[in-house]
Amino acid sequence: MNTTLPCIAIAGPTASGKTAGALAIAAVLARRLPVEIISVDSALVYRGMDIGTAKPTPEERAFVPHHLIDIRDPLLAYSAAEFVQDATELIADIRARGALPLLVGGTMLYFKALLDGIDAMPAADAAVRARIEARAHEHGWPALHAELARIDPATAARLAPADSQRIQRALEVWEISGQPLSSFHTIKTGSASARPISAGALFSLEPTDRAWLHQRIAQRFDAMLEAGFIDEVRALRARGDLHPDLPSMRCVGYRQAWEELDFQASRPAGTPLNLGMLRERGIAATRQLAKRQITWLRSMPERNAIACDQPTATQQLVQAVLQRIDANTP
Repeated sequence: MNTTLPCIAIAGPTASGKTAGALAIAAVLARRLPVEIISVDSALVYRGMDIGTAKPTPEERAFVPHHLIDIRDPLLAYSAAEFVQDATELIADIRARGALPLLVGGTMLYFKALLDGIDAMPAADAAVRARIEARAHEHGWPALHAELARIDPATAARLAPADSQRIQRALEVWEISGQPLSSFHTIKTGSASARPISAGALFSLEPTDRAWLHQRIAQRFDAMLEAGFIDEVRALRARGDLHPDLPSMRCVGYRQAWEELDFQASRPAGTPLNLGMLRERGIAATRQLAKRQITWLRSMPERNAIACDQPTATQQLVQAVLQRIDANTP
């Protein structure tokens, strides 16, 4: 194993250019050092969800080995704890092959769990969840979000009032353990020397102008629609075993498309899908996701921020990573 190789991480909000940056790093290092990418994305783990997740293309995956993509059926969940275990094993395997591990993605909980360690949270409890869902049915999820804000303001601050899945989980953890969900995310269980991501090797792509990112998000959503995103969601619905409360189907874009298809199905036969409404809601939800991702990033003081809306952002990222590698190479 080449223990002198650092483990590099590239984080950032959706549409900030993470994939392009990672591929540029791999291209520059091609003659010097092989690179393998570990996806840090809770949506890319699902098979059959390619367009709506902006999954790397077959050509990109052929150019650089990618890991933790297409490892779960959409019917199954994938936890932060599972990610930490899988990523830690992959980092060791990649180093053993003499290659550079490159963690790339925007699921900030995964990054935090990998950096800080993660305590074993209470397992799901069907009875507790049923009680929470009954309260939500009676009072609405915004009311439960307000309840969460009283007991766990840190978690409530990063969740939208209608984010039923995460609000439910946070309240469930509270009712089972008597501890806020945020306490599990902040407890550090390992020493800094044991952290898989090397010191000074977390690079963050962040916009200085939110309007730039919003434009990129809109362009990406339009490209998804043009590439057949609606047909992809229709195919997932046609399986018959998926439903909108699954973590996979609550991914941004998929949730909005599923709801619009539900609405279309409730209308008279032949009613066209309201693509304008779907586009508006999908882009709005993606902007909200990006806002939460940026909030998470700003809570990570160890990150090296790079302005992704600058024309030279990719070059700056490549140069910073090369400098970090050189600092570790005798």
